[in-house]
Amino acid sequence: MNSKLFTPVTIGPLTLRNRTIRSAAFESMCPGNKPSEQLLDYHRSVAAGGVGMTTVAYAAVTRSGLSFDRQLWMRPEIVPGLRRLTDAVHAEGAAASIQLGHCGNMSHKSICGCMPVGASSGFNLYSPTFVRGLRADELPEMARAYGHAVNLARESGFDAVEVHAGHGYLISQFLSPSTNHRKDEFGGSLENRMRFMDMVMDEVMKAAGNDMAVLVKMNMRDGFRGGMELDESLQVAQRLQQSGAHALVLSGGFVSKAPMYVMRGEMPIRTMTHYMDCWWLKYGVRMVGKWMIPTVPFKEGYFLEDALKFRKALTMPLVYVGGLVARQKIDEVLDCGFEAVQMGRALLNEPGFVNRMKAEENARCSCRHSNYCIARMYSIDMACHQRLKEELPPCLKKEIERIESRG
Repeated sequence: MNSKLFTPVTIGPLTLRNRTIRSAAFESMCPGNKPSEQLLDYHRSVAAGGVGMTTVAYAAVTRSGLSFDRQLWMRPEIVPGLRRLTDAVHAEGAAASIQLGHCGNMSHKSICGCMPVGASSGFNLYSPTFVRGLRADELPEMARAYGHAVNLARESGFDAVEVHAGHGYLISQFLSPSTNHRKDEFGGSLENRMRFMDMVMDEVMKAAGNDMAVLVKMNMRDGFRGGMELDESLQVAQRLQQSGAHALVLSGGFVSKAPMYVMRGEMPIRTMTHYMDCWWLKYGVRMVGKWMIPTVPFKEGYFLEDALKFRKALTMPLVYVGGLVARQKIDEVLDCGFEAVQMGRALLNEPGFVNRMKAEENARCSCRHSNYCIARMYSIDMACHQRLKEELPPCLKKEIERIESRG
């Protein structure tokens, strides 16, 4: 076989044993904003399952960047716990990466300890809360926080960092005309909207030096009318190539405006509200959830058509993510010129899927895209319903069966 899948790939100073990466899918396994045994055990299981690199998801570069109370916050006191995790991953032969970001307006004072900040002032319906636009004189310090987080990642034993510049979080909020309404040098034209990203990348690349790989997750499209489209996103990608980023992870969607554009399929609202503690939020989401989180049909390789346009325009390494659940499709993507692939739900469903693909040319994981894992993660942890030890209530089983029968 001439498959590239199990050949080494180099990203900056890092060489992976194969071309698979566990994507930075939020685990919700960090109570107290610090790593847990559960987080370590999960990433160790994926590493033992044969992946080239596993990515610890969404670590906030400052406390103001936290969007959930079970999310990592990069600070010196969590370094020993992260070092235990990276040691465990390395012992299984895989590399370790960590996604660094700031949620911007997607937070609440009860979580981030202050009024949420973003590219512009306004109101976040999803928290719900008022948001303060960052002042221009605050942006250099915020950019330096990303560089500081890279240094902490190195101390923690990570081989790579993934800067989150997509999905409607802070860098994405500056890039998107939908969320950037500034009248200063950081708003208006695309050149201005890229200035904060440029500041962040300057700090990140300086901190990364010559021993840390730097990947950047970015949007190809925001996924809704008035957001960024392909023409501007291609210019963002070219700027990131010029900045020295070692690879781009090509994604799309806004968690606040088009969440299922990111993940595809239907959000199981009954499941989502079942795990919520807040009674008024539970019933509010149950009433209007279908309107707030519209379904976007799932298909294998759902970002591939757009990603191919980026492959044609860029010379740097590109990582494909989105709807990969089978060996055949992964081989097709790699044959299109992408250096590596990322998977999230497939490796939650089956942490050993990479090893099975090595043994079976037609391997396919058993994920059926009910999105139970996503609905659950907002309140407790990310888990596949097929791997639960506890019995699900009949109402949730019925919802999962209904969604999966449509797939």
